Amino acid sequence: MRKIFLNLLAFFLTQIAFSQEQTRGVNIIPEPASLKIEAGNFTLPGNISIEAPADQAFSAALKDLKTQLTAATGYAVTVSKGPNPAATIRLVLNKTPDAMLSGEGYRLSVAPKRVIIRANQTAGLFYGVQTLLQLLPKEIESPTPVSHVAWQAPCVTIVDTPRFSWRGLMFDVSRHFFTKTDVKKFIDEMVKYKYNLLHLHLTDDEGWRIEIKSLPKLTTIGAWNVRREGKFGSFAAPKPDEPRNYGGFYTQEDIKELVKYAKDHFVDILPEVDVPGHSLAAIVSYPELSCTEGAENYRVNSGEKFMNWYKGGFSAMVDNTLCPANEKVYPFLDKVFTEIAALFPFPYIHVGGDECAKNFWEKSDAVKQLMEKEGLKTMQEVQSYFEKRVEKIIESKGKKVIGWDEILEGGLAPNAAVMSWRGITGGIEAAKLGHQVVMSPTTFVYLDYMQGDAIIEPPVYATLRLKTAYSFEPVPDGVDPSLIKGGQANLWTEQVYNTRHLQYMLWPRSLAVAECLWSPRDKKDWNDFEKRVEAQFGRMDLEQVKYARSLFDAGFTAKKDNNANDSLSIELSTEVEGLDIYYSFDNSNPDNFYPKYTHPLSVPKDAETLKVITYRDGRPIGRQIDMPVAELKRRAGLTPSKPE
Repeated sequence: MRKIFLNLLAFFLTQIAFSQEQTRGVNIIPEPASLKIEAGNFTLPGNISIEAPADQAFSAALKDLKTQLTAATGYAVTVSKGPNPAATIRLVLNKTPDAMLSGEGYRLSVAPKRVIIRANQTAGLFYGVQTLLQLLPKEIESPTPVSHVAWQAPCVTIVDTPRFSWRGLMFDVSRHFFTKTDVKKFIDEMVKYKYNLLHLHLTDDEGWRIEIKSLPKLTTIGAWNVRREGKFGSFAAPKPDEPRNYGGFYTQEDIKELVKYAKDHFVDILPEVDVPGHSLAAIVSYPELSCTEGAENYRVNSGEKFMNWYKGGFSAMVDNTLCPANEKVYPFLDKVFTEIAALFPFPYIHVGGDECAKNFWEKSDAVKQLMEKEGLKTMQEVQSYFEKRVEKIIESKGKKVIGWDEILEGGLAPNAAVMSWRGITGGIEAAKLGHQVVMSPTTFVYLDYMQGDAIIEPPVYATLRLKTAYSFEPVPDGVDPSLIKGGQANLWTEQVYNTRHLQYMLWPRSLAVAECLWSPRDKKDWNDFEKRVEAQFGRMDLEQVKYARSLFDAGFTAKKDNNANDSLSIELSTEVEGLDIYYSFDNSNPDNFYPKYTHPLSVPKDAETLKVITYRDGRPIGRQIDMPVAELKRRAGLTPSKPE
């Protein structure tokens, strides 16, 4: 009997070990719609053969796959266009469409001897390949051959198709210019996680970034400002003799190259020309487009303050708006959108419409006359008049309009789609009016927000933690899901000066948004996702992609302790389960021999700083955070807030 028991125990332990071995390598992001782990592993042979469709649309992706496999493994890779049942990796287009798959969906079968990916369209094959690469060891991301690696993938059966067709990332290349190579690298990284839409924010107060041949001053003048470093929005105004040589723009040939590169990676590019606000670069180039006298003396903004922001509103210190009452504006926009429409195949053009300061319009006699003529009662209706005329221009080019949710104010243009950024309210309103919506709320997907606590992060005006980004749900209750095209995360770059910080702001929060847009809603699981994120970090290390580790940091909640004469009570927490928090109040740096946090803390009488650090399994994992007690008191409302 004892022998039978021991044999059964050994069997169960073996099965547990086998299960752990099988699941250890399955860390796919975004989570597939259906994933079944099978017995065994697939091993890449020394000579890898790939069967692929003879489809020109897939040729660049196939070349990339061959390059990546060869670079990391050092193995020989051959490709056959057309049926090859003996191939190591078979990429097969369905002759009869699979009803379970969209055009971007795929079936992936990893068996001990062979990998087969089937799809209705080449986009599905492409996304199946991204999943296969995530099943292989992290070293597959290495640009040079790696030895002593078992090039294995667990055997799986996956049926996968996206929840939304619009899975976007917005890249602001106006505040700081990023090169054509930078944009390509951005595309390389986003497609690994099945994003398919790159929104390029091409114009703003700090620079006009796209060549318009019929309006050359937009780039000879509007693309350049004075280089400043530090905290954007607080710089000293440039002196007249300072060189305006910081910036740049994309030629039309550059744009064509980027559009093709994106298309080769199954990405569409949505161009944005932000009007009527955020248009200082255009006005500096062509001052006659303004409502305001003296516009000829304006300069492209270099990060100096020129807007007043206050609770409940804002006003401009210089007039950065195109004038809705100026008839010169509309032929100007016709020229711009004629050339934009010819460059970008995507059916939409983004017209901005956000944060349009109207204080100069209120003073303008021309605007007052327009209001009287058109029966406009408010400045919001003036902007609506502008937006409706812009829609007609864009539709005359065979394109559709999408804009930020301010375009709802004063009446929405008849066919416009809305990108809801000020929360989800604008998206709900637009959908109830029957308009198409892309959800992009600050509360969940604004990647320019700080990754962690403000005391340790590069300063911006708000924080967005990874767990909050992962809670993003694009379809609000009570809204027709068919009107929600999908969602998008936005990276504004006022405080992003270089590609390393760009990466830091993107990852890992873009992983969270990718899963929210691709995976079925009921498949989301924070604890499981977090473990898969950690696995992706190892891949990013090999690629030398910078990312934030803020999810391992301690979080602070400071409250008034009303039971102790309004003194301070401090709660510490972590996004990731299973971390230990150690702390000190004595100015020394804590480790795992210091007090462990177990309940809310009270501050010793003369303590000035609370220092905390997180550990897992006896090793430090989060950053040490040195939190001034005075800051905690401010957050708890025990001292006045700092002035804005």
